[in-house]
This record gives sequence, structure tokens and C-alpha cells, in this order.
Amino acid sequence: SNLENGEKLSKTNLKLKRKADKKRHKEKRKIRKLEKSMVLKQETEKKQKEPEKPPQNNGRCFTVSVALPGSILDNAQSPELRTYLAGQIARACVIFQVDEIIVFDESASSGKESTKGDFSGVGKHGNCNVQLARILQYLECPQYLRKSFFPKHKDLQYAGILNPLDCPHHMRKCDDAKYREGVVLDRPVKAGEGSFVDCGTLKTVKIDKVIQPNIRVTVRMKKAKKKFLLGEVVPPHCPRTEGGIYWGYNIRLANSLSSAIVECPYSDTGKYDLTIGTSEKGNPVSKFKMPKFKHLLIVFGGLQGLEVGLESDEALDGDIQLPLLFDSYLNTCPNQGSRTIRTEEAILVTMSALWPQICN
Repeated sequence: SNLENGEKLSKTNLKLKRKADKKRHKEKRKIRKLEKSMVLKQETEKKQKEPEKPPQNNGRCFTVSVALPGSILDNAQSPELRTYLAGQIARACVIFQVDEIIVFDESASSGKESTKGDFSGVGKHGNCNVQLARILQYLECPQYLRKSFFPKHKDLQYAGILNPLDCPHHMRKCDDAKYREGVVLDRPVKAGEGSFVDCGTLKTVKIDKVIQPNIRVTVRMKKAKKKFLLGEVVPPHCPRTEGGIYWGYNIRLANSLSSAIVECPYSDTGKYDLTIGTSEKGNPVSKFKMPKFKHLLIVFGGLQGLEVGLESDEALDGDIQLPLLFDSYLNTCPNQGSRTIRTEEAILVTMSALWPQICN
């Protein structure tokens, strides 16, 4: 009986010890939770007291535009060479982050209707300005969007020989990017829930706005859902101005040399605040110091120089001297070994000479 009583006492003591241990553990847990909550409170109070740092904007606020005559295509001997010449110009402009390419009619004989930008019905011997503009637009467009915007055309029949531009907005399906180019799909969506966009991703993107189908848009990518990705439509300049990402070039057709210079599409200034003409008769580039600018325009001539565009332009006085059209008139390749520098070569030479000052 004594042994039984001793065993019972030991069992009760073990139970009491276990209960006491559990209480201690619970109390320790409570203390830890309280400590954590106190630390979190202190951190949140510090964050609230600290002034919020403004978000860093690594964007590029200025733009670079290049103007050249479409007649340079007439110097090529075959349709294949015409196409390849346009590809060389596109590559040169992309390398130096040109935001706008202006193709002007140096003969000023086409009139407003033919160079207004109606990209249809130009045959083998058609308008060289429109043909150059079409090939440049085709190259700038991301590969996954070309079927939507460029049907079969004679001007593009040799596009397969062109070297790809490989711009930042020419993305692959699996690329993780903040911005993407896309085309609005003709796909049913509930009223007020936006639209679906093909951005070249594995899943379609749902944007926040209702937009007409077959429109090209720039999308800022957001979080992903099971069936689709989310995004919001932004202006095309956002990747450049907010993120400092080069986002390709725009094409503008001009009827003459003067309209290429005067008709600036940028609404903030309404004009190019710095214009540079290029010629072997210009001032040496070594003595040139680039002033501050918002929108820069660099103008190149054709086979016979800018003089042809000046003589045929009715809007300009025939007695005006060519250097007076520009803020600066430069010779970017003094002591050249060849009698002539082709326009596609002049772009590379000029941009290489001016690029350090443009970036600074």
C-alpha cells in the first residue's frame, strides 16, 4: 500500500511539473510577442518621423531628332540595296538613341498629299520618301507586332535581309521588363474592365483602359494573375523620361527642308531649341561647344548636299544663305579622304563626334 501511495505521489508531482513548465513556456512566448510588437512599433514610428525621400528619376528629359532626304534611296541600284540602305540608317540612329527620324522631300515636288503619311499603294518606282519611312517604321516595330501593323507590301519584300535593331523594346516572351509594347486585341471584356493587349508575353495582358482594337500601346507591367497579366497604359515617352530606357524612334514625313525644321511635334516647346546642319563647308566640329537643349535636331543632306533642299523650297527666300537656317553649321569630318560622304556614313560620323557632348 505504501508503494502504491508513493507511485501516486510521484505521478501527481510529474503532472504538476509539466503544468508549471507549460505555464513558463506560455509566459515566455507572450514576452517574446510583446518584445516583437514593441520593436515593430518603434520601427514604424521612426519611418513616420523620417521625411520621405522623393523617388529617384533616372529618366532622360531631352530628345534627339535626325532629318534626312528620302532621295538617298534613289542612289541605290536595286530594290535589295534600297532596303539595305534604309536598314543601315535605322541601325545608325538606334545606336545613338535617336528619338525621331524626319524624312523630308528635298525636291519639294510631291505636295502635301503624297508625303502626309498614307502608307498604302507605293510600288517599285514609288515615292522614295514614303518607301524609306515605311522600312524605318517596320524595323522599329517589335517583331511580335509586325503582323498586326504591316501587311504584305512590295517595299518590304526584301525585309528579310535587314539586320535586326535589337532595341530595348524588342523583347522575347520570357523577358521580365517594366514596360512593353503591345497591340489591343479584339477580345470581349466585361463593361468597364479595360481591354486585353498582346505584349508578346506567354499570357495576355489586361490593361486598365478601354481602347479601340488594333491600336499600338505602351504598357507598364504590374502583378500577374493566374489567367493573365495586369498592366496600365502609359504615354510612349514614359520609358525614356521615367526610366532612362531608349524606346525606339518615331517617323515624321516632311514636305520640304523648312517644314522638317519648323514643324516640331513636341508640345512643351513647340520648336527644336537647337538645330545643327551638316556640310563639308561648315565650321570644324572641334571648335563647337554644345549649349543646353531640350530638343535637338541634326539635319543631313543627300547626294548633292543640303543646297538642293534650299533651292527647291518655296517657303525659303532664294537669297538666304544655308548656314542661317541652323543654330550651328558644322563639318563633322574635316580633311575627308573621299570626295563625298554618303548619308548613312555621315550619320555615324556626326553622331560619334557629337555624342559625348549630347550625353553630358
